[in-house]
Amino acid sequence: MQPPVILNEAKRNEESKMLRSDFLRRNDRVLMLIFLALNFSLILTSCGIRKSIKHVPDVKQYSIEIPKVNRINDSTFSFNQNYLTKNKQQLWELYIKGNPLQLGYNNGALTQSLMQKQEEIFFSKVEGFVPSKFKQNLLRGFLKWYNRKMYLNVREDYQAELYGLSQYSSDKYDFIAPKFLRSMYLHGAHDIGHAMQDLMVVGCTSLAVWNENTEDGDLLIGRNFDFYVGDDFAKNKLIEFVEPEEGFPFMSVSWPGMIGVVSGMNKEGITVTINAGKSKIPLTAKTPISLVTREILQYAKNIDEAIAIAKKRKVFVSESILVGSANDKNAVIIEVSPDNFGVYKVENTSRVFCTNHFQSDAYKNDKRNQKHITESHSKYRYEKLQELLQENKLNPEKMAAILRNKSGLKGEKIGYGNEKAINQLLAHHAVIFSPQKKLVWVSSNPYQLGEFVCYDLNEIFSDKRLKSGEFANSNLNIAKDPFVDSKEFENYEEYKFASSEVNHATDDKDVMLTDDFLPYYQSLNPDFWLVYYQSGKYYFNKKEYSKAKTEFEKALNKEITTIPDKENVERYLKKTLRKLR
Repeated sequence: MQPPVILNEAKRNEESKMLRSDFLRRNDRVLMLIFLALNFSLILTSCGIRKSIKHVPDVKQYSIEIPKVNRINDSTFSFNQNYLTKNKQQLWELYIKGNPLQLGYNNGALTQSLMQKQEEIFFSKVEGFVPSKFKQNLLRGFLKWYNRKMYLNVREDYQAELYGLSQYSSDKYDFIAPKFLRSMYLHGAHDIGHAMQDLMVVGCTSLAVWNENTEDGDLLIGRNFDFYVGDDFAKNKLIEFVEPEEGFPFMSVSWPGMIGVVSGMNKEGITVTINAGKSKIPLTAKTPISLVTREILQYAKNIDEAIAIAKKRKVFVSESILVGSANDKNAVIIEVSPDNFGVYKVENTSRVFCTNHFQSDAYKNDKRNQKHITESHSKYRYEKLQELLQENKLNPEKMAAILRNKSGLKGEKIGYGNEKAINQLLAHHAVIFSPQKKLVWVSSNPYQLGEFVCYDLNEIFSDKRLKSGEFANSNLNIAKDPFVDSKEFENYEEYKFASSEVNHATDDKDVMLTDDFLPYYQSLNPDFWLVYYQSGKYYFNKKEYSKAKTEFEKALNKEITTIPDKENVERYLKKTLRKLR
């Protein structure tokens, strides 16, 4: 069936052609409001920021060899024992070693084109949010003020590494901040966006199981990192294997230009994954959470050492850090926030679930956390994990199936892209860790549906990797999800495109959809409440109130993501009913 066409085709701008879900659209609106509400920062930018703007780390203590990169082919580069290559699953694999400054230089030299591309994607998105030059100046002033204390809360060795990395940043964005400061700012971008949105537009899911919950009794950990800045940002996933001069070798999964860790494991079998919690807006940036988890990976060999590291760092958002440990054969959740600290340890069970609410005693009476449990989709995903674990003793393949699960409780169809699902079809990556075996599986595109590629840290951090010239242990890969080749997935991708068309027509009174477009749009994702809500808004804005009423009522009969979302649909329905009187 060919999709219906939209009238006034010439008026569709380029943005409406992007594959963007309503999730992204709502996210964009929130960010725009944040950036436009920062006028007050100009009053404060002259106070306390001069030192931070001029700050450059002292790197004289480190010896450095400026890398001369050998280009082997379009996707393979090397310098001494440092190496960057792209595998057949389109994942970039980076191996670097040396002192902090050398690590930064090696990383930057090898990933320069990727890093500059990632920076361009990020800052062009910000330009889209804030097209006005005047408001961009306000934003720059705010960043300088807000991040004025960050350098005081970041370890000197990580500053040296960031300094080396930043030497390969683009000159194009020097007007925003000097390269080193820009690199620091970008490491706090996750935290700033999280805090200022009071987040929970997305929700990561992670779990750890061992003993009676796994087929071999070993510790097994899985996580979805549901962080989405667009398809372009997610294209160049980077798996970093880092051998620092001090501390333990480790691997992490993120993107070019990132030295912090959102998902990773060290050679001792310590794993870290981060899940956002409910945050109040802090007054100043301190230690980015990804640098706290990086420190844990680099310097901890057991859970107690991980807790000690997290406890001494001042963070500026609320975050759950799931830490797994081969040496302890256990996992805990370290729950950090600007004003509180807790550790959630399970008793009389061998499994830990982590979504986006806190579980330790330290947050038992936290009103913000309790409200979040009631109103968000975090508790729903937590209950879905409990449901799935009732029937399963897990192995890596079964863990992948859980991370890819798209259904609601009791197998209910809740629509593709629903944030109540464990698999929200927007993950930047998914990872599975087997800490005792030192094995890691990393998903490939799209989302976490592609093949999971296996890596053996025992081999990678040894001479065996140098002899074989390969990173992956392909014999242990987990096959791609058959869903990726299905008509349903094809429809979901088309739904994302159609959703942008509906949004555009809803916002522009001169754009009209053909009569058959909305039924077609709904047929692409028929179980998802959002298609009916968006259709209702379109009809409401076009003053077709009887049709709007029908669509809002349909939406209310579906599994709506959050309480605020449901209340929003109900408000629209009440407004529609008033119009019909």
